[in-house]
Amino acid sequence: MKKIGVLSDTHGYLDPKLFEYFKDVDEIWHAGDVGHISVIDQLRAFKPTRAVYGNIDSNEIRSEFPEFARFECENVTVLMTHIAGKPGKYVNRAHEEIKKNIPQLFVCGHSHILLVKQDPLFNMLWMNPGACGFKGFHQVKTVLRFCISKDRIHDLEVIELGKRI
Repeated sequence: MKKIGVLSDTHGYLDPKLFEYFKDVDEIWHAGDVGHISVIDQLRAFKPTRAVYGNIDSNEIRSEFPEFARFECENVTVLMTHIAGKPGKYVNRAHEEIKKNIPQLFVCGHSHILLVKQDPLFNMLWMNPGACGFKGFHQVKTVLRFCISKDRIHDLEVIELGKRI
């Protein structure tokens, strides 16, 4: 079993409360708009970290992380990107990437809107953790935490870090 923490849209700010909420996770996944490489440095010093770049990210971040990350966690295939749209309304690049090899879990960011739902067209779980930085229109900073055991995704938790001020 692996415990995963997912965040997105930090825009250069890493909430100190995150370290308490993610203290028991095995991996952290950042779904883009990191904002500054120091965010990744802090996360990596804390836990193993995977990431993709977002539309606001610098060449430094883009040179280190892909637009699409495809990997396996336990026995679950995962596809992660920043800009994706949503089930039924994917942006073209994400739609094409999904169709190449349909994952069991699709993780994205960008919208600043927390949403987790099953995509019946692709029979995959779709997750967007919302945004946990201060930039954007979201009212509450959010992240996700869940477990993967073999081929099962379970114990999903929505964590609110507080209001965006």
